Amino acid sequence: MFRSVTVRPTETRMGSGKGSPEYWVAVVKPGKILYEMGGVPENIARKAISIAASKMPIRTQFILSE
Repeated sequence: MFRSVTVRPTETRMGSGKGSPEYWVAVVKPGKILYEMGGVPENIARKAISIAASKMPIRTQFILSE
């Protein structure tokens, strides 16, 4: 789920292994369920999910299953 992105220092010669991990990313494929809520009224769940979705750099969708 989480992958590290490695970066080598500038002006280094070829070889001598892989660079050090700079940061981590999460790969999210289309159709993946990120959050699942239960026991909460629909209007509160929609509001909470919309707040969480506004902080993510991907397009999200609210799905209601009964």
